Amino acid sequence: MTATTTSVPFGQRLARSWLGRPVMLRRLALASVIANVVIVVGGGTVRLTASGLGCPTWPSCTDGSLTPTKAYAVHGIIEFTNRQLTFLLGLVALVTLVAALVQRRERTLAGWALGIIPIQAVVGGISVKTDLNPWVVSLHFLVSIGIIAVTVVLYRRLDPSPPLAATAVLAGPASLALRWLARALVLVSAAVLIAGTVVTGAGPHAGDKNSSGKVHRNDLNVASMAQLHADLVMILIGLTLGLLALVYVIDAGRVARRSVWLLVAIEVGQAGIGYAQYFTGVPPLLVGLHMLGACLLWIAAIVVLMRVSTDGRSRPVEGLHVT
Repeated sequence: MTATTTSVPFGQRLARSWLGRPVMLRRLALASVIANVVIVVGGGTVRLTASGLGCPTWPSCTDGSLTPTKAYAVHGIIEFTNRQLTFLLGLVALVTLVAALVQRRERTLAGWALGIIPIQAVVGGISVKTDLNPWVVSLHFLVSIGIIAVTVVLYRRLDPSPPLAATAVLAGPASLALRWLARALVLVSAAVLIAGTVVTGAGPHAGDKNSSGKVHRNDLNVASMAQLHADLVMILIGLTLGLLALVYVIDAGRVARRSVWLLVAIEVGQAGIGYAQYFTGVPPLLVGLHMLGACLLWIAAIVVLMRVSTDGRSRPVEGLHVT
């Protein structure tokens, strides 16, 4: 054992040997993706159980207590539990950043994944302070969608396999069309999610058990907003089918076809859930499933884009010396 090795504390060497493994960084990135989806579903659970003001203030739960009190019972527990998920999310993101720093890989993305979390927490606090203002609640969801995008890109960039553009024989206009179509698909996916938050803000689930009192809606016509949302979904499905046809025409490969087919399946499922909840009075369970589906759709769209882009190329481990 060298003098350099013995001079490093055992705990530090153990941490570096664990966090210095490329496969561990990728697993942590995947854990960040999953944690962010969980917190979105958790936030939906808070709203759909009318627990949005179960903790009526922020950052403490009540004016006199950091934790829920008997006065708010189950609703307080649900809201407080969801707030604690932020700390779990932050811990996963912090460990991911440390691993990225140790390995000198994708440090900027890992930093963004951690850095946006406090912003998300503050937006959540503002939503409570404004009695669940629907526009602030929408922003709260969209910030989570932004973090999910960062973590998915991080996870994909750590993929040891080469991207489609580095393996398939794509040249000239075909390659350009494939990439621009995938970019348009991601942009329309974002528009679909934004429109979905507007529909939610006009819908019946205000998020508080006393919604007839404090909590208000965005005063937009639900049917009109739902129609706009549905129109955007149809555009998204059309773009996806066009992309699917193109990957077959240019023989982009099995991986590309599988990625686009997965996106098609998610879109069809989301459309079915959306219409079902509209015609059945927007039951909470279907709304929750729709929120989960929205996250999966967003992830699938980003993965499709990265599958056909050289931006998704795996980065080498540079300067990593774990002793």
